[in-house]
Amino acid sequence: MRAVDLIQKKKDGGELTREEIAYLIQGYSKGEIPDYQISAWAMAVYFQGMNARETGDLTLEMAMSGDQVDLSPIAGIKVDKHSTGGVGDKTTVVLAPLVASAGVPVAKMSGRGLGHTGGTLDKLESISGFSVEMDRERFFTQVGEIGAAVIGQSGNITPADKKLYALRDVTATVESIPLIASSVMSKKIAAGADAIVLDVKTGSGAFMKTLDDSIALAQAMVDIGTHLGRNTVAVISDMDQPLGYGIGNALEIKEGIETLKGHGPKDLEEVCLILGSQMLVLGGKAKDEAEARSILKSHIEDGSAFAKFKQIVAAQGGDVTQVDSPETLPSARTFIKVKAVAAGYVESIQAEEIGIAAMLLGAGRETKESEIDLAVGIQLSKKVGDAVAAGETLAVLHVNDAGVNKVQEAEAKVLEAYLISAAPVPPQPLVFALVTKDGVTRY
Repeated sequence: MRAVDLIQKKKDGGELTREEIAYLIQGYSKGEIPDYQISAWAMAVYFQGMNARETGDLTLEMAMSGDQVDLSPIAGIKVDKHSTGGVGDKTTVVLAPLVASAGVPVAKMSGRGLGHTGGTLDKLESISGFSVEMDRERFFTQVGEIGAAVIGQSGNITPADKKLYALRDVTATVESIPLIASSVMSKKIAAGADAIVLDVKTGSGAFMKTLDDSIALAQAMVDIGTHLGRNTVAVISDMDQPLGYGIGNALEIKEGIETLKGHGPKDLEEVCLILGSQMLVLGGKAKDEAEARSILKSHIEDGSAFAKFKQIVAAQGGDVTQVDSPETLPSARTFIKVKAVAAGYVESIQAEEIGIAAMLLGAGRETKESEIDLAVGIQLSKKVGDAVAAGETLAVLHVNDAGVNKVQEAEAKVLEAYLISAAPVPPQPLVFALVTKDGVTRY
């Protein structure tokens, strides 16, 4: 078997066998197949695609390239949730305690963010003392005892995917649905979940900008999960404007706390109820979405979801008094109001521009070496559909040490992100479709 023959086969639209895919990935992982040949193969995949079986085999091969977590010591059906990313997406902060409070164990391994704001780990580290590092035995024990833990990924989870992604990033082959889907799902498979709920974002602040592309990606990932024996569903949710009002690490923790207490933004709460309902159904705790939703709402209303979050924080060394008094979380020194120049109604908010503005203030990483300021970010005052008067505040920048030029650039980006219309704007949907192994249901 030779790599050049497999490149030619895929370039000509052929279907690679399980053994051929294993040969390529294992050879690349070991350094036996050079970058330039895998680059050529990735470009062939970019143009010719892969079928569901090929994509599933590629996913499994990458999952098997490093450590695989066996969650069987933890009782119950372990359900993982993955978001394809967005601006203001703090759903894991809400979902881990909410779903755990309903009896579905959440053994969550998350990453750090590169881009708009920090990842889930960075957000949680806004709480003083919160540790995202623990050994596997303690991880299992915590999930077994209190129902949830959120930790950093092992350094040796899917090393083949890390190596392939770095290559795709510099060879213009990132935007290939089979390669994206296998990259995401290889990490989920290696992390050991029994079932997976995917939150696939669509819109201006998402990786996939169109609904059709988002559904295609969701279908590819659900097919992989099904092929590999994991019950998998995907929710297509809106990212044409930020989720919630806070963008920035401590700001998003505060908003997550308010949501767990039943006082958070309605869009954030609704997306969490939809995703959480799917997790409860897959976890065997509810017969359908309606029953699951009722259970989750009751756990918010009776305070058990918020109590579960405090349990998680305490177990991972965090300062629970900050959870009870969110005003004591990291806070910026300077607040700059961005004001509307014209009256009307908010027609749209370019989520990606808001995210970039938050990064300019220090809420995210421009490079892996960048240090995040957990206190800074943007607090939106207006969302799509809201009426606005000339001179009224659209958003507030939370600023520390970004420097005058970056602050001015951030302010301009926020102002440009808002499109104001003269006519009232109808509400936009939060969720567009549900993708399961049985097909696509559009809402």
